Amino acid sequence: MQARLDLLDNPHASRILKHFTAAGRAVQDTGLPDSTRELVLLRVSQINGCAFCVDMHTKDAAAAGETAQRLHLVAAWREATVFTDAERAALDLAEHGTRIADGAGGVPDEVWAAATKHYAESQLFALVATIATINAFNRLNVITQQPAGWYQPGQFA
Repeated sequence: MQARLDLLDNPHASRILKHFTAAGRAVQDTGLPDSTRELVLLRVSQINGCAFCVDMHTKDAAAAGETAQRLHLVAAWREATVFTDAERAALDLAEHGTRIADGAGGVPDEVWAAATKHYAESQLFALVATIATINAFNRLNVITQQPAGWYQPGQFA
């Protein structure tokens, strides 16, 4: 696949992407576990069909110590027994926050309530910001047809 735009060589795209990246990094000091963040980034990217982000977040999570079993099961997390209740609440929030148009009224109250049982307010906002940011990245990459497979773990750190 040939990308429609070279996002790394375009000075305007690079400037804008730096802001998106900064927004994604801002959640790192909120207490949201890195493993939960990576699982959410991967699941949202799977839903949106963003091959570049699936490649990136699978590799980053594995490099950070995430197991292959858990990474393989993210797409079927509801039936998998390898995720904690907190991770399941985060993945549920991620799915509903990504599929807003599929459900009338957005994120159901019970999904939000489940997340509040496991995460403090700053962590909840970090989850919401992570979901919003990765959805934006997914759309940028899908629209411009960014190819997958070449990313190296930590490349954009």
